[in-house]
Amino acid sequence: MRDVILDSEVLLGQFNRLMQELLRGTMTRNCFRPWEIDILLDIESCNLRDANRRETLRRYQKAVQREAERGGNGLLKLSAYLERNRTKRAKISEQAAGSAV
Repeated sequence: MRDVILDSEVLLGQFNRLMQELLRGTMTRNCFRPWEIDILLDIESCNLRDANRRETLRRYQKAVQREAERGGNGLLKLSAYLERNRTKRAKISEQAAGSAV
């Protein structure tokens, strides 16, 4: 069990380094782990607008950290994070519309 905790801590540390490189805009390396490539491709596929990109990535990073603290297995992808947020907003809108009637 301790190895799993250690592995998730190491993975989270590597994820945070990757996110810091993205947020700084300085990707100086050319070797990536397979999971890093998956994360980068997923981020690219989300087509974030430049105006919101940095803030969205910061919030995404915090969400991944929170999920890791709760014992989540694996890393949350940006696309899943954005979809989860859309779903939450839709539910809130539905509840607001229902209570206004």
